[in-house]
Amino acid sequence: MQKTAFKPVINVLEAMSGWDIAVFTLVLALTVAVVLLGNYRRAKGANKFLDYMLMGRKLSLPLFVATLAASWYGGIFGVNEITFNFGIYNFITQGLFWYIAYIIFALFIVDKIKKYQSITMPELAKQMFGKKASYTAAVFTFFGILPISYVLSLGIFLHLVFGIGIIKGMVVGTAFVCLYTAWGGLRSVVFSDAVQFAVMCIAVFLVLLFSAQAFGGLGFLKANLPASHFSLTGGNSWLTTFVWGAIALATLVDPAFYQRCFAAKDAKTAKIGIFICTFVWFCFDICTTAGALYARAIMPSAAPAHAYFLYALQLLPDGLRGFFVAGILAVILSTLNSFLFIASNTLGYDLLKDKFKNKILANQIFFFLVAAIAILLAIFFDGNFRKIWFIMGSYMSACLLIPMLLGHIWPRRITDNVFTISCVVSAVALTIWNIIPKSGLLGEIEGFYIGVLFNIIILGFAILKTRKQYAQNK
Repeated sequence: MQKTAFKPVINVLEAMSGWDIAVFTLVLALTVAVVLLGNYRRAKGANKFLDYMLMGRKLSLPLFVATLAASWYGGIFGVNEITFNFGIYNFITQGLFWYIAYIIFALFIVDKIKKYQSITMPELAKQMFGKKASYTAAVFTFFGILPISYVLSLGIFLHLVFGIGIIKGMVVGTAFVCLYTAWGGLRSVVFSDAVQFAVMCIAVFLVLLFSAQAFGGLGFLKANLPASHFSLTGGNSWLTTFVWGAIALATLVDPAFYQRCFAAKDAKTAKIGIFICTFVWFCFDICTTAGALYARAIMPSAAPAHAYFLYALQLLPDGLRGFFVAGILAVILSTLNSFLFIASNTLGYDLLKDKFKNKILANQIFFFLVAAIAILLAIFFDGNFRKIWFIMGSYMSACLLIPMLLGHIWPRRITDNVFTISCVVSAVALTIWNIIPKSGLLGEIEGFYIGVLFNIIILGFAILKTRKQYAQNK
């Protein structure tokens, strides 16, 4: 296959054959059928609210792996954009750093959180620190989990495939996801993820396989890509690169991880599941990073966010092309439905649960409010994936990570008020630092580091102050 055969812009519908459309439709139909079957098998007499929120805490290992692994790649257009522009820097910042965080979570966090039997992470904060901490954690969780980049990814997907405007695509596509997810809660999320997990993994592997067959391996990529694409920093500063490592540690306070662990039938299931997922994510990242590098080598003038998708459509044969399109949609939907669900839980259960008698109905209504907020913020960020992840991830990590971890390490050493003050002051400091003009070395220091510094200072003073009192009461 010749490089000249690939065009940086194509009409996706015209590129798809009848077989492609048939395969794509079949995958969607299978997903809907599995969701219906999963909700039909709901245990009679079960606690409806607990089943809606956590599948009655009966999530098995296969379903745990499928739903957790599938709920992590909704921003695939953004990930591919980073690879297109910076090369293997994407694998370091969006892969390697995160694997370390996953393993830490499995080894040191799972057992600690399972003993609380909480329903949400903010509820866990309430049990660990107090009511104010719960509301504080809920606010940061809500904004940290808002699926801004995922509604944007869905809008881009529908724009590329059907030619509709990105904003219209975000609205229509997200409304559809809200309908089927709000109906069954976590059960709908998990059973749709089961199909989407298999489809997305096979789809990205096919792209790598056909790319290697058509153009060769590493030698081809090195000959056709800038040398900086094989640099660990991709031309970025080490300070910026390490911020991504700290953002990855936000996994230790990630609501999706907590939710799946709360839903798992026991701690062993959660631990083994996370280890399996880490291997899956490693393989998936290899496939997507390599695939995006091939796209950059073959179509250097293509739009960075769209290049991988358009490259794969011109690479794969009939039938598999439709399967790949379904796979990319599966990647987006499997993350979007999960984050919409958690964000609506945060509003309906953690922040406003005392305001509503029917908590399930309130949660279902909040799905659409969360979707509207996410769409508006996607427009505000002007579709910049890297900016969305960097800003939202920085606040989540800088403000919640350290107090939650210290709460696990030294129970009862941090008070409700101290938790709240440390989070709020860190957020204010981070925001001010990002706003004020800076130059030279100061300009290289990200606001994240300032937020963490203030967090450490406040919590450090609090722990030292209560040390003697804690020792006496122990």
